[in-house]
Amino acid sequence: MRLCTVLPSAALDLSPCLTLKVASLAMDSLCRGVFAGNSRELSIRSCFPSLFQAEQTHRSILLGLLLGAGQSPQLDSALIRQARAERWSQWSLRGGLEMLPQALETHLTSRGVSVLKGHPVSGLSLQAEGRWKVSLGDSSLEADHIISAIPASVLSKLLPTEAAPLACALRTITAVSVAVVNLQYRGARLPVQGFGHLVPSSEDPGILGIVYDSVAFPEQDGSSPDLRVTVMMGGSWLQTLEASGCVLSQELFQQQAQEAAATQLGLKEPPSYCLVHLHKNCIPQYTLGHWQTLESARQFLTAQRLPLTLAGASYEGVAVNDCIESGRQAAVSVLGTERHS
Repeated sequence: MRLCTVLPSAALDLSPCLTLKVASLAMDSLCRGVFAGNSRELSIRSCFPSLFQAEQTHRSILLGLLLGAGQSPQLDSALIRQARAERWSQWSLRGGLEMLPQALETHLTSRGVSVLKGHPVSGLSLQAEGRWKVSLGDSSLEADHIISAIPASVLSKLLPTEAAPLACALRTITAVSVAVVNLQYRGARLPVQGFGHLVPSSEDPGILGIVYDSVAFPEQDGSSPDLRVTVMMGGSWLQTLEASGCVLSQELFQQQAQEAAATQLGLKEPPSYCLVHLHKNCIPQYTLGHWQTLESARQFLTAQRLPLTLAGASYEGVAVNDCIESGRQAAVSVLGTERHS
């Protein structure tokens, strides 16, 4: 794939070498911002299918996007129409995104659905009649069909020997860790406006980017005039620390985050509040050949007629919207039809 077509030199009056460098920086930052990964290892076809289709159709990413190449059929609903009309670039919920699974649980339990929490699955086995036995440590349950939304590598360890080829394929879908540090500054102001910024690995191998939370969602600031930002860390820097057995303390991540906010945004005063979370193996990596891995998995499921549907971030999108759509498609595939009630 010719990444030099991302930013045509004729349009920007840049030399071909400089154009390639700018394009490489852009893709490096994009891959780090979305996947916390290495652009040299990730598959553009799997990570950014619209870019891949645009380039395949018109031999130019920019031209293809301008002409609408690679656009998939669009869903429709009142909320989707509102989002398009108001040109939403991002969305959240008043109490944070955790409100979504909480509302789903309330909706399901009110209709008699049992939601088991705190019962990790220890194994899956196929019964003679084709049903699943789901082992839950000291108990078990049976299921006609399983929709798995857990990480592919975790599912690979639960599958029975009959599904060894599928387990082998899923095991290759690895994931990386990301440290997220929320910082709050009393009475501070940003030097720029926007959703945030991404950082290329050549500038800082540890900082993936910074989100300007108070700009993106000022409604969540409350009555306080404080400024909120989120610093995301990962990449080769975090991978090296993990491999070396270094103690990944909250103090380490807070220090790195504060230095990044001071250097990149001029926020030199100590924050009034700090929250640190290390999310282990949280973002799947769609490396080269990922689409072939998915095709192999689908073929095995079809050939063996396994009552198993794959969903979640490990397969066709790591963003919240992608995961929601993955769940919808999984439900439709099992039910055989759309249901709106």
